[in-house]
Amino acid sequence: MKKILNNKPFIEGQEMAFIQEAISCNFISGNGPFTKRCQEWFKAQFDFPSTLLTTSCTDALEMAALLLELKPGDEVILPSYSFVSVANAFLLHGATLKFADCDDHHPNISLKSIEQLINPKTKAIVVIHYAGMAVDLESIMDICAKHNITLIEDAAHAIGVKYKNKYLGNFGDLSVMSFHESKNITCGEGGCLIINNEKFKNRAEILHEKGTNRTQFRRGEINKYEWLDLGASYLLSDINAAMLLGQLEQLELINSKRRTLWNKYFHALKAIESKGFIKLPNIPPGAENHNAHIFYIQLKNKLQRDDFLHWMNQSSIWAIFHYLPLHKSPFFRDKYEGEELPNTIEFSNTLVRLPLHLYISEKEFKHIINCCILYFEKLEN
Repeated sequence: MKKILNNKPFIEGQEMAFIQEAISCNFISGNGPFTKRCQEWFKAQFDFPSTLLTTSCTDALEMAALLLELKPGDEVILPSYSFVSVANAFLLHGATLKFADCDDHHPNISLKSIEQLINPKTKAIVVIHYAGMAVDLESIMDICAKHNITLIEDAAHAIGVKYKNKYLGNFGDLSVMSFHESKNITCGEGGCLIINNEKFKNRAEILHEKGTNRTQFRRGEINKYEWLDLGASYLLSDINAAMLLGQLEQLELINSKRRTLWNKYFHALKAIESKGFIKLPNIPPGAENHNAHIFYIQLKNKLQRDDFLHWMNQSSIWAIFHYLPLHKSPFFRDKYEGEELPNTIEFSNTLVRLPLHLYISEKEFKHIINCCILYFEKLEN
């Protein structure tokens, strides 16, 4: 059997037609017609007040770090169980990183761990909605308001997901999204900075355009643009924005079909969980409306996890583990002075991501489930 990929972008809409249209209109750099159409889509569909498309979610995070105007000693709390881009963005711009643990029952950041790390030096808290499942935003926003801390919401996994009847991305002072190839919605490489706190809006536009007021110039608000601040070329090209619009128009279809497949996995593997071999995803309260970005299971320990991955890959199934703890990484472990993060270690050692994309056939799905069943029957015997 041909290898079943862990992820494969679903490209079935107007992507190619929009790309051709972008090329034909002779405006293919950033902040062009398709960029504006994407921004209008975000406003209409998600009620995002202000968005800036970026070349990656990493760039959006770097812009957020710049907007914090970090000073020596300023601390940023973030999950250790996350991608390195989150840490790099703030470390590059002067933050002292404070790594928080996962929740007891889900890879999302632990509220208790956050509370233990807060002190007068805390400048921001970064939360990630792992697998498209919302963190306890209400409690975290209360903490941020109480201590005058900026909330950065990383919704890279969570496009189209609601919390308390409001789309994720609306809750942070600054929020980010990813349109990387591995995400539900993609334009190859791309991201978005969402500005919910008005105080950041003007400077964000300047940083986005290489430190100039070119955006205001193009809107006709000034008669020339000049270098005013730090900045970089963070703009997404209009070709990428054209592909992105084609994807956004299919968001409801994509997320709905992914949830159907996610639920099939959940029900098909329930019998294996009942025997105590695995743990299925535990959906946090308020996160029921997830977008099925990832389907994962947990095995008993790292040795069994690695053996299971080998078994699945030998069976032509690309199953993979996920994050390695950032606080234990070769780059950071000698710098880390915090507490042990046992839940982070547990998820890192035991979590397996099964293939989840819209090109998985019924035959392939049955093969994946049968291979899971055979592996655990082997253990049973």
